[in-house]
Amino acid sequence: MSSYSLKAAIFQDAKNKFIVKKTKEIQSFLSYISLMTINLDKTGLKSIINDIDLLFIDIWGVLHNGIKLYKESVDVLDKLEQSKKEYILLTNAPRPNNTVITFLKNMGLDNTKCKKVSTSGEIALKYLKSKYKGLKFFHVGPPRDFDLFKSFEELKVNNLDECNFIICTGLFDNFSENLNFYKDLLKNKVGKKMVCTNPDLIVDRGSKREFCAGSVAKIFEDLGGEVEYFGKPYPLIYTQSAETKNKKILCIGDNLNTDIKGANIQNFKSLFIMSGIHNNENNVNELKKKYEVNIDYTQNNLVW
Repeated sequence: MSSYSLKAAIFQDAKNKFIVKKTKEIQSFLSYISLMTINLDKTGLKSIINDIDLLFIDIWGVLHNGIKLYKESVDVLDKLEQSKKEYILLTNAPRPNNTVITFLKNMGLDNTKCKKVSTSGEIALKYLKSKYKGLKFFHVGPPRDFDLFKSFEELKVNNLDECNFIICTGLFDNFSENLNFYKDLLKNKVGKKMVCTNPDLIVDRGSKREFCAGSVAKIFEDLGGEVEYFGKPYPLIYTQSAETKNKKILCIGDNLNTDIKGANIQNFKSLFIMSGIHNNENNVNELKKKYEVNIDYTQNNLVW
């Protein structure tokens, strides 16, 4: 007859519970460490660059403010080139690459860096030419965006009822601040599909805040319409802009909804530039909760 020790059983059970508890504590601690945000203002981008193969760098808000280039950001690009690091200037601009390149050259950016530009408009254009070939469209956006569909502008109609689909690149110049206008315009048109070439909701042009195409697209979705988005945070803009397989990638940007969320979705590292559109919100932990993102690194401005 085998013996049984109640005291030993209780001790063993307590030991197992202790091990389980400690294991959970360690896992929780490691999870906390992995979600910690590190500020690079003092150490600079150079402190982590050896662990990075490819960088996706936002343009508006990181490289310039819509009016002038940031000298320190341009210096970072110089250092990346000297270090033989691959980078892409990735932007949710609703225009072809060449239009943005011309804009940057006029600001003073050199040819080598301009060749790194990849826009949401360029990615969308390829898609439009294949999937929507020969179909009539209605354009929501300013005349300066017409170059996006220059090669098929004869298919543009001025009446929403006559179009097969809607292209949204931004807001009309006469209604750039009145979002209610778009609710009225689109409320009975949700049976048509919308292609949005810039998922950004807002942008800062110098000190002035402006609505972007994403704000109109959100209204259309809230009304019950279907939107196809091109740009960050959606995957296609990354894979169509560079070879990402088996590379350690860092996304740098000032927009939590697009730049940082895009990095999270792709499982890339992220560097959040805090002086951009979220400049009035400076508590990183609150930002992570509010926008439901993980931020690996922060800098006030992009510096080497």
